[in-house]
Amino acid sequence: MNMTLLNTLMPLTLLTLLTPIILPPLLKLKNSPPSISKTVKITFLVSLAPTTIFIYSGAESIITYWEWQLTPNFKIPLTMKMDLYSMVFFPIALFVTWSILEFSTWYMASEPFITKFFTYLLIFLIAMLTLTIANNMFLLFVGWEGVGIMSFLLIGWWQGRAEANTAALQAMIYNRIGDIGLILSMAWLASTMNTWEIQQITQPHQTPTLPLLGLILAATGKSSQFGLHPWLPAAMEGPTPVSALLHSSTMVVAGIFLLIRTHPFLSSNKTALTTCLCLGALSTLFAAICALTQNDIKKIIAFSTSSQLGLMMVTIGLDLPQLAFLHISTHAFFKAMLFLCSGLIIHSLNGEQDIRKMGYLQKTLPMTTSCLTIGNLALMGTPFLAGFYSKDLIIENLNTSYINTWALLLTLIATSLTATYSLRMTLLVQTGYNRSPAITPINENTTPAIAPIIRLALGSIMAGLLISTLILPTKTPPMTMPLTTKIAAIIATTLGFILALEILNTTYTLTHPKQNQITNFSSSLGYFNLLTHRTSPMILLNTGQKIASSLIDLTWYKKIGPEGLANLNLTMSKFSTTLHTGLIKSYLGSIALTILATLLLMQK
Repeated sequence: MNMTLLNTLMPLTLLTLLTPIILPPLLKLKNSPPSISKTVKITFLVSLAPTTIFIYSGAESIITYWEWQLTPNFKIPLTMKMDLYSMVFFPIALFVTWSILEFSTWYMASEPFITKFFTYLLIFLIAMLTLTIANNMFLLFVGWEGVGIMSFLLIGWWQGRAEANTAALQAMIYNRIGDIGLILSMAWLASTMNTWEIQQITQPHQTPTLPLLGLILAATGKSSQFGLHPWLPAAMEGPTPVSALLHSSTMVVAGIFLLIRTHPFLSSNKTALTTCLCLGALSTLFAAICALTQNDIKKIIAFSTSSQLGLMMVTIGLDLPQLAFLHISTHAFFKAMLFLCSGLIIHSLNGEQDIRKMGYLQKTLPMTTSCLTIGNLALMGTPFLAGFYSKDLIIENLNTSYINTWALLLTLIATSLTATYSLRMTLLVQTGYNRSPAITPINENTTPAIAPIIRLALGSIMAGLLISTLILPTKTPPMTMPLTTKIAAIIATTLGFILALEILNTTYTLTHPKQNQITNFSSSLGYFNLLTHRTSPMILLNTGQKIASSLIDLTWYKKIGPEGLANLNLTMSKFSTTLHTGLIKSYLGSIALTILATLLLMQK
């Protein structure tokens, strides 16, 4: 009975979500943002029923709808898998998206094409849910490309801005690099396993490293790991609701979700796990360093997302996929709330995004700044908030695992720096003197956007406890450990607090440090963008120009062409003039050489 209900309610949830896209054209109705927002709300409430049934029954289910027989030996069925990951993620993604859409009705009210914007956001969500529930690589790839295309359209929503167009192209190009890895892995699976069904291909066995590196490359592009990370902070050029949805429960977690789905592959290959571990540690530290000196409030939150994604990748490297999923689930609430709070602050200050020009907003926007503080505390891993239940557990498992100390050290430093940039942002935005220009007083209680922020704040407080009781770790955590190991995360966070206060104290002094390449490393984003987007293309273009002009034009067209022939004729004419001098000794010498050469040839 439970299985029948589960198999009926989940497709119903997806169909409910599709109604604003399918019904208006068929019935010739006009769509509107409030109707799309209400649809997502209803879908969230409907999704609670199958999730509750799954929690109490615990039985996984796979539904097959139709089968595409591409070749006689290779079939691609449309199958959906209802397991712990999809059943828990569905209501979380719908709850977060509902809050973001409700916020967007106020934030994007002046947009001329607001209904189109809401439809794009809805398709973005549907693509992510398709990826989540997919049981074969083909359907997963459909959702994967869906979130990629929608991110391109939404990041470049304000098409009149050159920066928005550039950011959208960056997101597209960097993700295409990752997609190469996924396509190659799928090709290997099709040729070797002869199936794309996930439950068949993930049977525990030794897997070659190359296809796994393809999956890791795909996750690196989509989840903004080091090397393919520049598109994520650049994506802040899109509207704030897009940033909130992109960073919380869609696009960026798709890469980590891919590795969670295919983790039996990874767990049998230590090289792949070590690659994930080291890549994640490097990503989390690099993003945290970059966030330290940023002054754009949205970019600080964007780099914090990149840092948390690195932490999730570290957890994949520890072979703890359920723990990575727990962090995805808790992270969605406070990250969406942080973006919505920053959006409300930016809107209230007439588009100002520089935290140095804010200050003392706790009196002007008390509820928003309180929620911002809760979000930052959850991000730091403050005890008993959402982030604590996943982040603390990750660091405990790091400390008690047989991993390289390098990865552990980088992750602990990044955890400390997370507290530093979060506290810096909180204090500069809320405390001190008011550094913003005189504006019309804002009464946030009349703003309809405050309700979804409060809803997400409650989620940031309670979600960690609720979700952690559902997602039990697959491996038994160590029951006893030294006190320093147990409180390592809190020690790192406390050190970050102290560092933030010290940095803020030095801000008020009049002495400016000398500018050099080391001190500007963080503010210049590690010189990565300069090297990738300026220096490397310039070197390649100059090299190509030199090769084209020197090798092709000079050598083939000139040296071997007309000039070469002219020089050859000149040399031959000079040689012939040396022989035909009219002297008898020259002729006798040539006759003697000819006779000698003939005799030598005859002897052979």
